Order: sequence, then C-alpha cells, then structure tokens
Amino acid sequence: MCRVESRMATLKQLLLDSRRAQALDACVTLVDAEVASKSGLTGLAVKAAYAVVKKVKPGIIREAIDMLIEPFVEKLEPFFADAQKQGGSLETYFGVRAETIANALLGVTDEKAARAKNLTIKAAYDKLRPVGLKHTAAAVPGVARLISKFV
Repeated sequence: MCRVESRMATLKQLLLDSRRAQALDACVTLVDAEVASKSGLTGLAVKAAYAVVKKVKPGIIREAIDMLIEPFVEKLEPFFADAQKQGGSLETYFGVRAETIANALLGVTDEKAARAKNLTIKAAYDKLRPVGLKHTAAAVPGVARLISKFV
C-alpha cells in the first residue's frame, strides 16, 4: 500500500527528480536479477545475449537504462496513477496488467533498437524480440516492487 503523501506524487517525481541515481541502480539490479533467473534454452539465449552486450561495452546496461528510464517512466505513469487511485498493492495492479505494461515498455525499446547503430546490439535485440513480451511481462511485478521502494 502506498503512503498517503506519495499518492499525489507522479512517478517521474518519485524516480527521476531527486533519486535518479538510486533508481538507476535499482533498475540495473532488477535487470541483472531477471536475466539470472532465466532457465531453459531461451534462458541460455537471454543470458548469452546479455553477456555479449555487456562485453561489447562495459557499463552499457546502466547507460541504456539511463537513456530509457524517462520514456519508460512516461509509459508507466498512467498505470502508476491509476494504481494510486485504486489503492492496494502496486505489484498486484501491475501483475494483472503485465502484458499491457510490457507492450508499452517494449514500444520504447523497439523504437530505440530500430535506430541502433551498433549492429551487434541490434542483432541481439532482434534475435530476442520474439520472446521479449513473455520476458518483459514476467519482469513487470519486479518493476512494481522497484517502484514501491521509492513510494
């Protein structure tokens, strides 16, 4: 449950205005945990692609999140605001809408990937995009837990 004083704050205010560095750290930790949790053949592919991306340019995950966090927050803002109005658990609210939220977030990354200049990163994204919705939807409850830490 969100505190009363946070109900008036926007997601941008909570994550970006004064605590951007902490939010970025939390996002990197979330991405690392999500990748590490993958199993099976798809999990191996996700882990391998992630390792390639990190090897191409150390620090790229934080840089990518820093570049994407504002458009992600914009996409999440209406869901967050509605969840605040309804009350209850943000994780439950996001969990019920995981696929819709995942599609909103993937719209941002699809646009960025289409314009990527690094062919290795673009190829890795294109290879994994078909399963992106499944993996992103699975991560949505983690996104809600991350946001809840800042509320």
